[in-house]
Amino acid sequence: QVQLVESGGGLVQAGDSLRLSCAASSFTFSGYAMGWFRQAPGKEREFVAAVNWSGGSTSYSDSVKGRFTISRDNAKNTVYLQMNSLKPEDTAVYYCAARPSRSAIITATITGYQYWGQGTQVTVAS
Repeated sequence: QVQLVESGGGLVQAGDSLRLSCAASSFTFSGYAMGWFRQAPGKEREFVAAVNWSGGSTSYSDSVKGRFTISRDNAKNTVYLQMNSLKPEDTAVYYCAARPSRSAIITATITGYQYWGQGTQVTVAS
């Protein structure tokens, strides 16, 4: 059974940092691009960041560029999202997702993701 399990969310103050992790199981992790998405109350789910299968290519939304860093460890079947300089507008449920791809290029899209995690709440207080 395919699983993506996010962890690392919580309540922090503006300016703080958090690192989210997403542990994958029961599929060939290195054959998939991985993405992080978020959904705030009353809003649509939006793209945050993505990394290609090897970790050599990344993409970010304009709202997080320069503050967030996505990375992956294929030996551990895990993708990470390091979030620095957090703002109240970063408050949302954060989801990781997997998209089958061996492309060297990664794009900022929400389409094509096959597997999704259950999400982890990130709350940034002002």
